[in-house]
Amino acid sequence: MRRRYLAVKVDSVQEIEERELKKAIWNSVERLFGEVGASKTGFVLISYDVSKKYAVLRCANTLLEPFRASLASITEINGKPAPIHVLGVSGTLKSLERKFPPT
Repeated sequence: MRRRYLAVKVDSVQEIEERELKKAIWNSVERLFGEVGASKTGFVLISYDVSKKYAVLRCANTLLEPFRASLASITEINGKPAPIHVLGVSGTLKSLERKFPPT
């Protein structure tokens, strides 16, 4: 299965923990596609820097656009305003980190 890597920024004033972020993304994907569809996205949280609010996600190449739509539908995490913005997408982790380094 071919994969895509996404660099994302969590736009929140408050600190969002890794497990909260992972749960919010999974719930959003599951809401839009159901449990079977969500599992087909191949979503994995590769890394998350709490202080920089920067995360690297992985999903299936064929479901990239629907996965991005599910990220766009997130407006809060655990009752805290926290929209997620996709900074960029790449086919490899190395090129993603080169093009979209954590800021």
